Parts: sequence; C-alpha cells; structure tokens
Amino acid sequence: MDLVLLKSWVGRQERLDDTVTAFPIAGLAATLDRPVPAGPLPPLWHWLYFLPVVPQSELGPDGHAKRGGFLPPVPLPRRMWAGGRFSFHAPLRTGDAISRTSTIADVTLKSGRAGDLVFVVVRHDISGPQGLAITEEHDIVYRPAAAPGEAPPPPRPAPEGAVWRRDITADDVLLFRYSALTFNGYRIHYDRRYTTDVAGYPGLVVHGPLLATLLLDLLGRQTDAPIKSFSFRALAPIFDTTPFAACGIPGEDGRVRLWAQHQSGALAMEAEAVLG
Repeated sequence: MDLVLLKSWVGRQERLDDTVTAFPIAGLAATLDRPVPAGPLPPLWHWLYFLPVVPQSELGPDGHAKRGGFLPPVPLPRRMWAGGRFSFHAPLRTGDAISRTSTIADVTLKSGRAGDLVFVVVRHDISGPQGLAITEEHDIVYRPAAAPGEAPPPPRPAPEGAVWRRDITADDVLLFRYSALTFNGYRIHYDRRYTTDVAGYPGLVVHGPLLATLLLDLLGRQTDAPIKSFSFRALAPIFDTTPFAACGIPGEDGRVRLWAQHQSGALAMEAEAVLG
C-alpha cells in the first residue's frame, strides 16, 4: 500500500452549496416515527443535504463512488463510518442557503487483527445565514475483505442502568428509506445478496449515521434542551437480523451518555451529547 500517495490527499478540499428544503425533513421524520420538527433542523439532520450526486457510470461495484476523487484511493474493499465529532454553533432552518467546505484532515495506517486498516479523517465546516453553523469531523475506516470463517472480535458489554431505552427493529424497509433520503448507494444497506455473498456480513448493515441519529432522537424524546456538541464511535456493526436498543443515561454538567446495544447486550456504538 502506497501510504505516501494516500497522505498526499491531506489538505484536499471540496466545497458544496445546498438549500435546506422541506421534503427531506418530512421524510426523515416519517422514517423515525416522529412529528415533523417545527423549529430548527435537529442535530445530525444536516446529513440530508450535500448529498453525493455521482453518475451511475462512476460508481464502483459496492455502490460507492469509484476511489480517487475527493477521498483518497484506499485499496481496501470495506469502508465503514467509524465515528464523528460535532459542534453546533448556530441553527439551520428550512429555506436557508447553506454551504459546506470539506477538508481531508488526516490519513493514517494501522494494523488490526485482520490486517491493515486505513483511517481517513474529513473535517466539514457547514455555514448558513448566521455564519458557521456546524463543525464536523468524520472518521472513515477502510478494512480488508472478510476471510472465510473469520470470527468477529470479542464483543464489549454495554453499560448497565439505562434510564432511557428504545427497542428498535431495523428492517430492510427502514434501511432502504434512510439510504434513499441520504442518496447512499452503498449496497451493504439494501442489497442482501451482495452483503452476504460478497461483503461477508450475516445481514444488511444498519448505517452508522442512522444509529447516531437514533441515539440523538432518543435524547430528543426526553428533553428539548439544545445540544452543544456530540460525539460517537462505532464499535461493532448492527444487522437487520435482530432488534437492537438505543439507550441513555443523563449525567452531570449537561453531559448525556448514549449507546446502541445488540439484543445480546453487546455494545455497538457509544456516544456523548453535551447540552448547552
């Protein structure tokens, strides 16, 4: 793997412009079984905008854009959303003209149980009528293909004592609707034959951003307090084969601990929100 080539992408930028339109908000509200929000765009719902409009002829076999555009051409087949960090500075509302400047902040090579892993950090600065509205750091991990019979890493147990809990069934309809709303062509979220036969997963994979959105949706069902910052880290995939739970515990100084756990009690995603 040519790490020097991959690191040459650091500093590369891309700017996109968009408008906060009403339909995606109504669509995501319906997908989450909640009323259409009447006020500012809820946290993480900015993922409904700046969508990757890639011509069909420029897609790779996995449904993503072919490697080597804005993102570096990492020669590993499996790409996952590993985590993210967000600061919310100003609200965005329907009708706002918005812009996003994206920068490749870092490219790192690490070794894991199954071989080399490449981590790419992308920084997004999203602005609206009041100036900078959201700062986001997006962690992407690229992994080797699964080896035949490869066992997953030992699971971490989820925290105990959840004050809030919502049990969720992420069926293929939910995953399709979220893929459609975010124009996400990655086949592991809706193409069961590709997911099991090619990618080597036991079922359709629940989107990392959808899990993070469901965690903040759980928080939003408990409090109307504004969210100052949010961070999450994906630890293990969740599949559509079994239900899972979104859980939370309020803490001190406006900090809230959130997590998603498998039906078995294994931890899939951990997160923290800071109320402001």
